[in-house]
Amino acid sequence: MTLAGKDKKYFRTLGHHLKPEVWIGKEGVSKGTLKTLENSFHTKELVKVKILENCPLDRTDIARQLSDAVTAEVVQVLGNMILLYKPLPEEME
Repeated sequence: MTLAGKDKKYFRTLGHHLKPEVWIGKEGVSKGTLKTLENSFHTKELVKVKILENCPLDRTDIARQLSDAVTAEVVQVLGNMILLYKPLPEEME
């Protein structure tokens, strides 16, 4: 799944007003973090992730790890925020 430029722009617009649902701290990307992210994608297509200051990992590495783990698309990495997109499961639509 690859998003076109227009799609990313549209999702960035929608994601601007979202509050972060997942926080990455000093432990980095843990199993609990991935579980929370996966649960968020059961009801939403866009999820905002906040990287705390005490996180030792690079933000682009975190974005890649998260997107690979839950098969989502990285819409944007801006400052300490990551915006991820994953379509809702078919049965939810």
